[in-house]
Amino acid sequence: MANPYAELFKAPGSRAFVLAGMLARMPISMTGIGLITMLSQVHGGYGLAGAVAATFALATAFCAPQVSRLVDRHGQGRVLPAAAILGGGALLMVLLCTRLQAPNWTLFLFAALAGCMPSMSAMVRARWTELYRGQSKLKTAFALESVLDEVCFILGPPLSVGLSVVLFPEAGPLMALLLMAVGVSAFVLQRQTEPPVHEHHGHHGGWLIASPSVLILMILLMAMGTIVGVVDVVSVALAQHQGQPAAASIVLSVYAIGSCLSGLAFGTLKLAAPLPRQFLYCGVATALATLPLLLVVNIPGLSVAVFFSGLFFAPTLIVSMALVEQIVPPSRLTEGMTWLITGLSIGVAIGAASSGWMIDHFGAPSGFWVALVAAGVVLVSAVLGYRRLG
Repeated sequence: MANPYAELFKAPGSRAFVLAGMLARMPISMTGIGLITMLSQVHGGYGLAGAVAATFALATAFCAPQVSRLVDRHGQGRVLPAAAILGGGALLMVLLCTRLQAPNWTLFLFAALAGCMPSMSAMVRARWTELYRGQSKLKTAFALESVLDEVCFILGPPLSVGLSVVLFPEAGPLMALLLMAVGVSAFVLQRQTEPPVHEHHGHHGGWLIASPSVLILMILLMAMGTIVGVVDVVSVALAQHQGQPAAASIVLSVYAIGSCLSGLAFGTLKLAAPLPRQFLYCGVATALATLPLLLVVNIPGLSVAVFFSGLFFAPTLIVSMALVEQIVPPSRLTEGMTWLITGLSIGVAIGAASSGWMIDHFGAPSGFWVALVAAGVVLVSAVLGYRRLG
């Protein structure tokens, strides 16, 4: 039986843009945690560090869809270098201001400008879509990209933190900056696989997030991101509470591994059910899979629960991306995918912040109640999405 993932790379140039895209997307997972590690070392606390990282995250949530909108209108080759220079240059200024002990307001200013960095996950998916639009291979390609996103978040944070701790405080974000520069440069030089600019029509000129279908998908991804943020924070808190702080990294790896395995398997399936029905099933399964988290009392139990929860993450993301490819015009594809990725990122921040508050007031396991609320949002969004798109 032929390997469906090997079949993807028979397209000329596909290996090269996937590798370049992998390098260019690493800053997504490295920059926020890198800023926190850097500033907490330099300033001796987490208040300023968290605020600057939050500024960067919010700016990214606002700017990334706008950058992608420009890409849809003018092409990756024209927009990505400018966005990378603006965002990367601002990030470099954050590092310089930290090194030179500049006033705190400069950190917030340049952290906000750094949010202009492009969403490379959406750019790579746009190239796959141009290669395999209307083919079953596209779902396999989206499955691969979901797994690569997981790998990015497995490797990125420990690499960023490790460099900042072992070498010098700015080392983690600096490595993220270098990876973006190399990755984006290599990516835009590959003109043969760059998607063409599709014709725009006047009735498609408004904000894409105003479309109820895209909004439902984004809200569901935001709720899924909230669950991820909860798992991240509660895992660390529970591991510290039980005197095994290193076990948190094992728990998070188990969560990612569960998602990666299911994503790879899902990408090989040829399902007869239409995408809206798959979306409903995946959303319901994702919501129900959070229930075992409420029963967790120790690290082994947490590992089993998050592995089970992670099994439905990648398939839901894959189906969501496939749906947005169907419901938005080709001239708005990159923007549509970026809104979903943005929703996921916002959700992670919401989950981390809200579960952190719960933990401080009611103990480590209480954070999982935030995940249960997010699961309810996933469930409602899945039902609404199915009714609208089915």
